[in-house]
Amino acid sequence: MSPRRALIFISTIAAALLAPVVARAQVSDTAVKAAFIPKFARYVTWPSNARAIANGPMAICVIGDNPFGDLLNRAAADEQVDGRNFVVRRLASAVGASNCAIAVVDGDHTGETLAALGRQPILTVTDSRSSSQRGIIHFAVVDGRVRFFIDNVQAQARGLTISSRLLALAIGVNQK
Repeated sequence: MSPRRALIFISTIAAALLAPVVARAQVSDTAVKAAFIPKFARYVTWPSNARAIANGPMAICVIGDNPFGDLLNRAAADEQVDGRNFVVRRLASAVGASNCAIAVVDGDHTGETLAALGRQPILTVTDSRSSSQRGIIHFAVVDGRVRFFIDNVQAQARGLTISSRLLALAIGVNQK
């Protein structure tokens, strides 16, 4: 076997062996984010007049792209807040989001979607993987771990109160 063919063979084998590891790491980050999202609701208080906290299940709305597949549905199925279950909805845009307690905004139009949500009492969640635009909670992978920033100013402007326990877990909090 020529040196060139040997190099191609070794490269092909290495790529085949590393592909599952890389895929698991990406799925793992996504699964961790999906698990966090319904848990955030335990540490947020919505204003009493918020439509999202009316009777029935709490809605987690994925607006735009859906990076989670079925992971968010499975994570939400295992959680309850104040005896209330979660329901996960998929929305193409912010239209119809007024009944959402949590809006996961992902995709090319993140900034526009966040602006369309305005100051509604909705906990917005974004991801540095897809946009630099930030919701109230903004995921980032730091040193190989899923972490998040919190914009408490945005939360307060929407009438949301975030527990100091959750604020303490963030790697950065905007309190200005």
